[in-house]
Amino acid sequence: MDKFGGIDLHSNNSVVVICDEVDRVLYQRRLPNDPIQIRAALAPYRAELVGVVIEATFNWYWLVDELMGDGYQVHLANPAAIRQYEGLKYSGDFTDAAHLAQLLRLRLLPEGYIYPAEERPVRDLSRKRMQLVRCRTAQILSIENLLSRQTGQRMTGEVIKHLSDEQVTALGFAPDVTLAMKASLAVMRTLQEEIIIFQKRLMERVQLRPDYALLKSIPGVGPVLATTIMLETWTITRFADVGNFSSYCRCVDSRRESNNRKKGEGNTKNGNKYLAWAFVEAANYAIRYCPQAKRFYERKKRARNGIEPARDFRRLHFLRKWSYGKHQEEVPKVLAGSS
Repeated sequence: MDKFGGIDLHSNNSVVVICDEVDRVLYQRRLPNDPIQIRAALAPYRAELVGVVIEATFNWYWLVDELMGDGYQVHLANPAAIRQYEGLKYSGDFTDAAHLAQLLRLRLLPEGYIYPAEERPVRDLSRKRMQLVRCRTAQILSIENLLSRQTGQRMTGEVIKHLSDEQVTALGFAPDVTLAMKASLAVMRTLQEEIIIFQKRLMERVQLRPDYALLKSIPGVGPVLATTIMLETWTITRFADVGNFSSYCRCVDSRRESNNRKKGEGNTKNGNKYLAWAFVEAANYAIRYCPQAKRFYERKKRARNGIEPARDFRRLHFLRKWSYGKHQEEVPKVLAGSS
């Protein structure tokens, strides 16, 4: 008789449940996050175990790799797409694990992508670089806010990046304000040094694969963004069509309609936040440096009586429509939904 496993993974323990074909629980236990104990719990059922479902939490790497290395058929559950019956009076870790096993049995399991283990380190390196960039931006914005509060004037980020301590002192602010600005500048410079090291490492480690080489033909996409998009997407064939990929990049409106009226929104954060960041950055760079994209954007802006789109992904929407409409031949295969 076929068996189905579900594991509700936490930061310091895992709840392991084994069910049969009629959802009868054969084994359930909370175990420490020790691969030896978890493998020992699954071993008696190994011959009949159809698969093991693991919830895609922040720390799934080690467990998925251990079980796949042992030859188990491992499935990574997408928690954002799994909803239990809201009328349940009680649910807990054991019922959650059993529910994962049941979804596998019914072939209704919303699965996440198991990124190849050998490629994860360089992808995580790219993500760490993005984290450092965000931290650097926070320091720049902090300095901008200080200047605005003290003078009522605005200084661009590019000028702030090249400020020296002497120039800050010459501004003549109160000593405490000057100290705060110098602290933000020091942190920003340190972050910038680390970002350069990360970029150099990424350029050494990663080469754009042939099916992603056309990424750099998109207005606003340079080597760093192209590398980020490739590493976060990896296998484009896992998306059924361009709409699925666009949704994964958070570039699709989230709304629920009835009788042609908006009734609410879905999960706007469902998708890959790193791809969303990369395409918003590309759109902003394109509007700034690509004359055709800039004209297209300004035309859309005028159509809204000079009001800028409310969200950055609107810019991406305009850019994507411009790209498809006027430069179809330059749109990379990855955005056309083929490998």
